[in-house]
Amino acid sequence: MNSQPKIYVAGHRGMVGAAIVRALEKRGLTNLVTRTHAELDLVDQQAVTRFFAEERPDQVYLAAAKVGGIHANNTYPAQFIYENLMIEANIIHAAHVHGVQKLLFLGSSCIYPKLATQPMSEEALLTGVLEPTNEPYAIAKIAGIKLCESYNRQFGRDYRSVMPTNLYGPGDNYHLANSHVLPAMIRKFHLAKLARLNDLDGIRADEVRYGEIPTDICEMIGYRRADGTIAAGGAVRLWGTGTPYREFLHVDDMATASIFVMNLPKIDYDASTRPMLSLINVGFGSDVTILEAAQTVAAVVGYSGAIEFDSSKPDGAPRKLMDSSRLAKFGWKPEILLAEGLKQAYSDYLEKESK
Repeated sequence: MNSQPKIYVAGHRGMVGAAIVRALEKRGLTNLVTRTHAELDLVDQQAVTRFFAEERPDQVYLAAAKVGGIHANNTYPAQFIYENLMIEANIIHAAHVHGVQKLLFLGSSCIYPKLATQPMSEEALLTGVLEPTNEPYAIAKIAGIKLCESYNRQFGRDYRSVMPTNLYGPGDNYHLANSHVLPAMIRKFHLAKLARLNDLDGIRADEVRYGEIPTDICEMIGYRRADGTIAAGGAVRLWGTGTPYREFLHVDDMATASIFVMNLPKIDYDASTRPMLSLINVGFGSDVTILEAAQTVAAVVGYSGAIEFDSSKPDGAPRKLMDSSRLAKFGWKPEILLAEGLKQAYSDYLEKESK
């Protein structure tokens, strides 16, 4: 008989879920349950209910979500709020109905007000207006926190929430229309480097692996898809002004933090949180400007050209630094520095591109 807890990782093919699976397996925990989207549509309440009735997991890591950057959030607001609300509600309710006592919900730093005092503490939740570009996603994530708290208060469950800062690393999404800032930078700088090397085969391989290169990016790097040639490209242009500050955390650090919080003794977790403010921030502890991040990515990728910013595009929040002192008091701290983590991410990018 397997004495290990049966652990369901929702969203195991996503960047965060995959990292949690890796971290659990590294700890010798192999009694894991996963389902692909084709096997289980988490928006389908009946399907989720059947899954929990059949599998009866002991623990749940709720890492499944519809995610994307500023462009994706602006373009698909209805999908972002609907799908995330449904995923959270279906999993949390089914977990309760089928006796799951321990669950960890993964949120996002975007739950905090746009102009929250920096660094943002857990107490900033619901104290101001959200950043408009990702408000639907943020509302859904806030609902997930409140779902966990409500089932704890009414039914005595142990459902916890962690709020990660901006994540990056192996398994990231590099689709230029829907990706977050660091993976978008990695791909743009990589394509620009290939163009400067006149490497048409490399550009074509990238397009096959990671999706069609948008027209504006083709123009930026001088790639003429129609006749298969490369003209002299200009600078790499990025959205916004480059002045906002962002905090970045490697996804493997996030995975270790998730497991750490899941396994904190309940008496300690309860003593450091409140029934209606039970979330815990997970950040790196310091931030950089978008320009500094871009310069670091360029160095890692090996791009030596110019970097420009398009100030007609939105910046998003001016700063998003997490106050992670609550987690630090428990003894957890991140281990992977930004430059080191970006090297890992770029190696993963190149490895997948070659397949």
